[in-house]
Amino acid sequence: MELHKHRECLSERSAPGIQSFQQPEILLRDGIRPERGNTSAIKLFGLETAAIGYGRGTALILATACIAMALFSASCGGRASTAPASVSTASSASTANSPSTVGFSESSPNITFGNQSVGTTSAAQAVTLTNIGNTSLGITSIAVSGTNASDFTQTNNCGSSVTAGANCTISVTFTPSASGGRAASLTITSNAAISPQTVGLSGIGTSTSSTVSLSPASLAFGSQSVETTSTALTVTLTNTGNTSLTITGISVTGANASDFSEITTCPLAPGSVAANGSCTISVAFTPSASGNRTAWLTVADNATAGSPQAVSLVGTGTSAAISLSAAALSFGSQSVGTTSAAQGVTLTNGGNAALTISSIQVIGTDPGDFKMPSNTCGSSLAANASCTVNVTFTPTTSGSRTATLTFADSATNSPQSVSLTGTGTVPIAALSPASFSFTSQPAMMSSSPESFTLSNTGSAPLSITSIGFVGSNPGDFSQETTCGATLGANTTCTIAVLFTPAAAGSRSGTLVVTDNSNNVAGSTQTSTLAGTATHDVMLSWTASPTSGVVGYNIYRGITSGGENSTPLNSLPIDGTTYTDENVTAGVTYYYLLTAVTSAEAVQSAYSNEAAATVPSP
Repeated sequence: MELHKHRECLSERSAPGIQSFQQPEILLRDGIRPERGNTSAIKLFGLETAAIGYGRGTALILATACIAMALFSASCGGRASTAPASVSTASSASTANSPSTVGFSESSPNITFGNQSVGTTSAAQAVTLTNIGNTSLGITSIAVSGTNASDFTQTNNCGSSVTAGANCTISVTFTPSASGGRAASLTITSNAAISPQTVGLSGIGTSTSSTVSLSPASLAFGSQSVETTSTALTVTLTNTGNTSLTITGISVTGANASDFSEITTCPLAPGSVAANGSCTISVAFTPSASGNRTAWLTVADNATAGSPQAVSLVGTGTSAAISLSAAALSFGSQSVGTTSAAQGVTLTNGGNAALTISSIQVIGTDPGDFKMPSNTCGSSLAANASCTVNVTFTPTTSGSRTATLTFADSATNSPQSVSLTGTGTVPIAALSPASFSFTSQPAMMSSSPESFTLSNTGSAPLSITSIGFVGSNPGDFSQETTCGATLGANTTCTIAVLFTPAAAGSRSGTLVVTDNSNNVAGSTQTSTLAGTATHDVMLSWTASPTSGVVGYNIYRGITSGGENSTPLNSLPIDGTTYTDENVTAGVTYYYLLTAVTSAEAVQSAYSNEAAATVPSP
């Protein structure tokens, strides 16, 4: 039933101390008036009102009716009157000068939550509190009370007042602490005419259980090389209970927890695993040290019993113990462009696990000067086994050359390294003098030897391939040498050259030394040679055994027996040779010789006649 206002104001006729009033008009929804003189209980906006009497009533009844009417009117009988708002649980349309009323959106002032697992929280249900009047509603408190008040929780955005025409929301959740029916009341205390207002709260706590099964109960990873990661092993988590399982954490704990890692498909709170559902946890083993390694995989959840659950984790870390036979290889001096003898490095695995070798290489400043002609190591080296890497040195230039031989492998001290050093050497040859001119020399006669110096100013031995002559008249020159096939660094040798012209006139040639100067095979050092040949007749004889001989005279003619009586020499010749330089090519000359005593007082008889034909140029 709904209460409508009567347009007449209260009169001032009243009993002593109480204002009199014209009785209000109470209308049913169908417009039927109740009989006067009877007292009826009116359900005001869904709540039972106080009894209102039609006719004479007590002061309490009159006061109640007056308040209800005052809410609908700003003044009575020309006097200002202010009254508190009234609250109702059903919406009511307002009219001009109507009192403030507050309504709930629920058609029934009860909230039922139904079945809810013990210890779990329901979805929130909302109650909308609306002030449909024209006066601000002051809220003193909103609270839950009753038998099981602690099972229900409310939150609201109402504040301390709700203005006319506004509303606010009260949200209620149900968290049963025990099984069975649970009840309480949501109580709203305000300045409304009818206060407090209550909403019934009810729900049923249901007993549930969630149990967890982890399979397998332990994971054994066996042997695993230190600092390498195993293949993951899987644990299956199954919710064998009849309600969802909430997992609050999955972790690895224990002595060597950091050696194990986990990845899971299991949802963490606020997610859950449904009843009879399952998920997986994958665990990998990466030992940080050798030996036995242990830990626990733990799962924390809201299982009825047994939380946290645990799976034992165990594995053995293995490692290879690597040693090298040498920390450095020194190749000493090596001619640039030539290759040294190989030197070897032995790699030994003294550990308890196979060694995986990922690379063996030469790096550093001059890696191209060092090569590995052989390597027996391969990609893996068993425990207590060894292998060898041979290295050679082929310097590409002179001076100090360095590099590093490195081994990258599965050992904890990887990479291992061996330093490589060597010195590139090069021979540097020079021939001096760079040119030489012989004095005039009779044709077919050899000059005195002239010395040429071959020097090696480099840091490597000089290999001498040949020493010879080239040019216009190479046959006019010959040599004798002390050089040999190799000339050491910073040493010299001598080449003696003779000039024996085969014909008269200017003669020339080039002395050529072929070697490996600057490590260039076929390198040559040269010296230019020149000389002049004359058409002389060289005479020689045997000394006279006669005592007192002081010299000899030479007589020449162009016919046999036609020698001139005047000797060619102006003074006796002191010796047993004579060169006749004043000759003509193509002419044959005849010579006789006499021995002369002191002061030319006595000459011997003529010697036998000798003839010589001067060759044509």
